[in-house]
Amino acid sequence: MFTSGGTEANNLALHQAKARNDITHLIISDGEHDSIYTAANYVRKPVLKWPLLPSGLADLEALKALLAQVEGRAFVALMLVNNETGIIQPVAEAAKIVHAAGGWLHVDAVQAAGKINIDFSALSADSLTLTAHKIGGPVGVGALAYNSDHTIVPMITGGGQEQGLRAGTENVAGLAAFGTAALTVQPCERVLSQQAAVEAALKALGARIIGEDVPRVPGITCLAVPDWSSQLQLIHMDMAGICVSSGSACSSGKVKQSRILNAMGLENLSGGVLRISTGWSSQPADWTRFFEVWSGGYQTFRARQSTKLNIKEQA
Repeated sequence: MFTSGGTEANNLALHQAKARNDITHLIISDGEHDSIYTAANYVRKPVLKWPLLPSGLADLEALKALLAQVEGRAFVALMLVNNETGIIQPVAEAAKIVHAAGGWLHVDAVQAAGKINIDFSALSADSLTLTAHKIGGPVGVGALAYNSDHTIVPMITGGGQEQGLRAGTENVAGLAAFGTAALTVQPCERVLSQQAAVEAALKALGARIIGEDVPRVPGITCLAVPDWSSQLQLIHMDMAGICVSSGSACSSGKVKQSRILNAMGLENLSGGVLRISTGWSSQPADWTRFFEVWSGGYQTFRARQSTKLNIKEQA
């Protein structure tokens, strides 16, 4: 069924937990988007936080332990691809654990669309969120896919649109464009080699690539440096006309500490984090341009810091 975007689709999925008496608890991974992580508090049922491993992957053993605490059914949320780090989560493995305990697994796949292939059946999710703008469609259009064995409880009532599941006049033009984008989108593997080269060059300058040892999607790099603050990095990149962020794409141009990195135990790095993402229209040259601007700024910053240190020592 179609929605106004990923946030509404995620809220609609959470509404299923609120509307069902047999669902007694929510289990929310620490890596979820704010539209899940924050909205879960409004369901008015106990919320159990599902920790991440230091690698950034969801801790499946912790999931088993959390499910064992639940008397009744659990609504479990695990995104397919983390929007800050690009880490691909073990959704199919989590689905087996959740379903063995009689639970419902919701998957936010917004960040995966256009980067990797998404097979709803293979993931074994009960519900899954998508948006159009991640694959070249218009903003303000999303979808909630769900297992046909489930009956969806509407969150917006009134007319009979969307088979009675979401009242309100449909955004026909937006939905048509979403369909066209879905038919033509290809995984953005064209940037992989240049992205890998840029990451290697970043590491040579002392940057840390978050999640480099686990599966990640092409098009997202989360880097951290210990001495150049996120705020200064954002200012430098913005002056060069390059849009990056210190967190999710929703916070581009804003400075805030990363909840995701904190969940990975990387609090000491979160002050110097930068997220770079490219999408369906990006080209390998975009990664080259990013590195030219970033590396120039970082080297200038370090040179100035070194000069300040020398002056202090002489004083």
